[in-house]
Amino acid sequence: MTEAVHPRPQLVRDHWTDLSGQWAFAYDDTGEGLDAHWWEHTGPFEREITVPFPPESGASGIGDRGAHPILWYRREFHAEPGAQERVLLHFGAVDYRATVWVNGHVVATHEGGHVGFHADVTHALRPGADQVVVVRAQDDPRDPAQPRGKQYTADEPAGIWYHRTSGIWQPVWLETVPAQHIRSLRWTPDVADGSVELRLRAAGHGERSARVVLRLGDEVLADSTVRVPEGGELAERISVPAARDGQQFERLLWSPERPVLIDAEITLLWQGKAVDRGRSYLGFRDTSVGGGHFLLNGRPYFLRMVLEQGYWPETHLGAPSADALRREVELIKSLGFNGVRVHQKAEDPRFLYWCDRLGRAVWGEMASSFDFSPVAIERFTREWTEVLERDASHPSIVTWVPLNESWGVPDIATRDDQQRYAAALAGLTRALDPSRPVISNDGWEHVDSDVWTVHDYAPSGAVLRQRYGGDPASLPEVLAGLRPGGRAIHVTDDEWRGQPVLISEYGGISYAPAEGDLWSGYSTADSAADLVERYRDLTTALLGCPGIAGFCYTQLTDTEQETNGLLTAAREPKADPAVLRAITAAPARSVAAESVGEAGDGAEKSE
Repeated sequence: MTEAVHPRPQLVRDHWTDLSGQWAFAYDDTGEGLDAHWWEHTGPFEREITVPFPPESGASGIGDRGAHPILWYRREFHAEPGAQERVLLHFGAVDYRATVWVNGHVVATHEGGHVGFHADVTHALRPGADQVVVVRAQDDPRDPAQPRGKQYTADEPAGIWYHRTSGIWQPVWLETVPAQHIRSLRWTPDVADGSVELRLRAAGHGERSARVVLRLGDEVLADSTVRVPEGGELAERISVPAARDGQQFERLLWSPERPVLIDAEITLLWQGKAVDRGRSYLGFRDTSVGGGHFLLNGRPYFLRMVLEQGYWPETHLGAPSADALRREVELIKSLGFNGVRVHQKAEDPRFLYWCDRLGRAVWGEMASSFDFSPVAIERFTREWTEVLERDASHPSIVTWVPLNESWGVPDIATRDDQQRYAAALAGLTRALDPSRPVISNDGWEHVDSDVWTVHDYAPSGAVLRQRYGGDPASLPEVLAGLRPGGRAIHVTDDEWRGQPVLISEYGGISYAPAEGDLWSGYSTADSAADLVERYRDLTTALLGCPGIAGFCYTQLTDTEQETNGLLTAAREPKADPAVLRAITAAPARSVAAESVGEAGDGAEKSE
């Protein structure tokens, strides 16, 4: 077993109660539950489900993959807050629309299947009695305006799509907090200035302050007490003197090779007394682009990424366990990748925690909807905004990706409104988080991207060398002539501004018996040795292209019909990981390759 990880790793209190496990459960295919007052916990909860696994999964104990748009959950819990305490009920993610009752009182409603929410349930509690929570989850499997990523809309998935994940699929947990308490934290490091911006939200009223202590091991880097405004919204820049020391600031910097994390303790003070305390952490690092390179801490950094769908056969989008999330990051490292592109999913914060701590760069991507309409735009934009707020403090996230392959904007090449929408998403993302590069539409048909990415499933390294192996100055001309999937790389008149070019999908080599309707990948290997040689051919070719700033191989694991993982769906390697690692981590011609310690992964030594 690994160390226990809090379900909200960037704001940790010692005492919390895990509500995972057995819940009563019922389908409501006719939609009668509301009128029949099931929320008064009188409904026909005749089945049991293991939370937080979705009912479509085997691990839930249900294993029904049919179309059931309305789900109901019920369980009892115990809570006895003190006179000046509040009880908060947290949901990591409920797909897609949730209503929550406690003892018959509505305590929360939320729409969005990839982000969490919480409710102060204190007012609904019954003194001296067990409490009852009831959840109604609505997830219409046929609704194209709902951000769903690669969850298939038909009963049986095909091609590159997989089975659905409905209802509760991330942890449910309870914590008792003071009436005056910290609601949320957000960290934004400024390497050039030698400071960190803290945004803090606090519940309660009155004269308050927050003491912030930053430590690197036993060394105190900052100890600052700042006033919290009456409204409870604090934005304060905290100076880190050691980060301004030109002789030693680099020891503070986070990178995949040296994942240095700075511990933070935040104490909320009310009338001069400590009333709440939370633990957090941050990574002191900077990401940007320039001169055709992706830049990490101001230096060119060659990204060697793998596409990760975060899907398990027995649990679907939810991980089988907290340990499985750490193991996933360890597997990515074992194959030599310094980064991971989380694909069509806002990943569990505990996965991001392990990327922070073990050291892997992450591209944060949103699950797509498949309709372009006012409803789809409103739903997507609201949920994407919540993803940005929840995950912005993770140092491992180095790039944001709102759209992928024009999903949800299928006519972006010819329709001005769809181009404006993609550009607006990129602008909104930068407005909410100016600290990271943004890719407007990964793969092709870019409108306003800080990184130009290409999805290129060329069958051989020779083809990749022919396309990208020439003078880097000729890349704009090369890209102007490419049409992967029949799509142009760029669809507006903006000229190339020196953005780095990454091949953000390539490979897709299938190695598994192609039976039935299995989708066998972009090319097929007939043995483990053949898989290795095909991987070597493609990857070595990209490493030899001086104008390419990085790549992302498709993909880490097999997923349903897709048999093109380097690992099976059970996370077993298809070829010797050491051999694959040597190929992945080989030197690149790009000057980015050797700029941040890629000759050896120091992260292994630091652990």
